[in-house]
Amino acid sequence: MTLFTPATLGKLQLKNRIVMAPLTRSRATDNVPNELMVKYYSQRATAGLIITEGTSPSPDGLGYARIPGMYSDAQVQGWRLVTDAVHRAGGKMFVQLMHCGRVSHPANMPAGSTVLAPSALAAPGEMWTDSSGLQPYPVPAVMSEADIARTIAAYATACKRAIEAGFDGVELHGANGYMIDQFLNTASNQRTDRWGGSVENRIRFAVEVAKAAAAAIGAEHIGMRISPYGVFNGMAPDAEMDAMYERLIEELNAIGLVYIHIVDHSAMGAPEVSPALKAKLRASFKGAYIMSGGYDAVRANADLAANRGDLVAFGRPFISNPDLAQKLQSGAELTAPDPATFYTPGAKGYTDY
Repeated sequence: MTLFTPATLGKLQLKNRIVMAPLTRSRATDNVPNELMVKYYSQRATAGLIITEGTSPSPDGLGYARIPGMYSDAQVQGWRLVTDAVHRAGGKMFVQLMHCGRVSHPANMPAGSTVLAPSALAAPGEMWTDSSGLQPYPVPAVMSEADIARTIAAYATACKRAIEAGFDGVELHGANGYMIDQFLNTASNQRTDRWGGSVENRIRFAVEVAKAAAAAIGAEHIGMRISPYGVFNGMAPDAEMDAMYERLIEELNAIGLVYIHIVDHSAMGAPEVSPALKAKLRASFKGAYIMSGGYDAVRANADLAANRGDLVAFGRPFISNPDLAQKLQSGAELTAPDPATFYTPGAKGYTDY
C-alpha cells in the first residue's frame, strides 16, 4: 500500500491516499466562500480527499478574521460553487466544522454574538482583528445548558447544510484548542456539572456533537479530528489523557464515524503524541485512520506499508504546491510557501503558486 493506492472511505472511492489537511487561509470576505476559494480548492483536487479550512457552524463559532461559515444560505451557495468545481476536477471533499469557542474576539464576530466556552478562562495570547489589529483574547461567557444544547444543534444543522452545499462529508474539529477540545481538556474545562471533571463528563460534548451529526446526515459521512497531547491555544496534557482518548474512541466506534484524523504537530516543535497511544487508537478504531504531521513521501509510504494508518494528510506543502500529488509521485522538488501570505486577503500567496 502506497500514497497512490486507491482507498475506500465509507461509500466514497478515493483515487489516492493523499489528504489535503484543513488550513485556515482567511480569504472568505464577510465569512462567505467566493470565486477565489473556488480556484484555490479546485487547483488542489488531485488529492484523494480535500478537507476544507475550519468553517463555523454558527455566528458564535466564528473566531479568526475572514473564516467561512456554514450557517447562512449565502454560505451554502458559495460552498456549492467550490464543491462543484472540485467534483468536476475529480476530487472528493469534506468540510471541517470548527466552532472556535474561546479562541475568538467580538471584533471578528457579527453584532449580537457571544464568545462562549466551557469555563470563564481566556485563551492565552492575542488574536488578529481587521478593525483593531492584535487584541488579547477576552474572557468567554460560561456556557449554560441551553447554550450547550443550542451549539450541538448548530453542528447538526451545519451538517445538513454541508450536504446541501455538495460536500461528501463533514470533519468535526475536535482538536487544537477549539470548542470540542475545550470541553475535553482540563486547561479550559473546569466545570463541576455533567460536562466537566471526569473523563466520561469531559468527552460528553464531543460524543453528543458526533451523535447529532450522525443523526443528521449519517455516520458514514462524519469524521473527527483530535489532538492528544496538543498544546495549541493553551491546551495541556493531564494524567488521564490516554484513558480519555481511548474512551472517546469507544464512543465514536459505537456511533460509527467513518474516520479519525490525528493531529501530531511534533514536527513543528509541539510535544510528541505518545506512539503507544497512537498505536492503541489505530488498533481500536473501526473506521479509517488519517495520519498527519510533517510527512514527506518516503515517510508516508513507510507508515502506510507498516499499516500505521490508512490515509496521510499534508498541510503546508499544499499551500505552495497545488500539484502536490503529482510532485509526490514524481519526486519533483517542492516549492516553499510564503508564511507572510498565509492569512492575508487576496490572491497573492493563495492561488498564484
